[in-house]
Amino acid sequence: MGIQPLPMLLSLLAAATPLSEPQPMAEERFQQWLLESDLQQLELGCSDPLIGATGGRQQQIRDRLLVLNPAPDSFELVVANATALLTCGSPDSAARVLNRISPAVGEERRRWLRLRWQAAAAGLDHREAALALRRLVNGDLIALASLELGDGRLGLDQLAEHEAALGRQAEAAAVLLLAPNPQRLAQAADWLAGADAAAADQLLEQALDQAAADQAWGLAVELLELQLSLQLAAGGDGARPRQRLQRLAAQLDDRYSLWRLEGGDELDLGLRSPRQPGGHAAVGDSPDAPSP
Repeated sequence: MGIQPLPMLLSLLAAATPLSEPQPMAEERFQQWLLESDLQQLELGCSDPLIGATGGRQQQIRDRLLVLNPAPDSFELVVANATALLTCGSPDSAARVLNRISPAVGEERRRWLRLRWQAAAAGLDHREAALALRRLVNGDLIALASLELGDGRLGLDQLAEHEAALGRQAEAAAVLLLAPNPQRLAQAADWLAGADAAAADQLLEQALDQAAADQAWGLAVELLELQLSLQLAAGGDGARPRQRLQRLAAQLDDRYSLWRLEGGDELDLGLRSPRQPGGHAAVGDSPDAPSP
């Protein structure tokens, strides 16, 4: 067969039948699948756009997962069922499944409590989430400072967030101060500022000392900005943090921060954002280190 002329090839391509788009599972087939699928299949189906991500089908899968093993005979089955419900976006149902057992000690209890925290946190049940974290370390809250919960989150910071969400800012600050670093000191100061402005200011001074010791000048700028904001909110003039911020920003050639301090009426296109290359956040060690 010889080479086809170009017009003929174009005609053949135009006449070719296009591939049809995959269609969602038919309703009758879905109902059959729902009854016949095991736990793993249900979990996968919940995120499959052709199975569970249309209409109210995801909720039907959640309902099926909830009644699939009403009297589980193993710890692993409960964990798998709760995990599937979390994957399917139903943290409240996952918590109900986890309530079917209560491991007393050991690794099973630790895994169970982590899942209880995960379900509570996803469902914004801050009281239950805080309780799960405290139980996870048997009340030894210092241990939460090294407990990784995934996505870079540490248990101590998460517990503080839950306490703050419950309106217990003083307790949240106390949690962070168990293992202070500049970021935690700043957050604790922010939480305490409304009730004790002097204590908040002292915490920020400690944070600034640590930032200066680490030559973390970008962080120092942020801390001074927070200190200025809190002092102004408390009715003060903010003179000292303003002066220190102006001095540090000038030393770092941080025109963006200087522009903000001066009111920022007209934006100079030559100004740098702190997070852009060359901004104060990119400043590392310097032979002539500035001081906040």
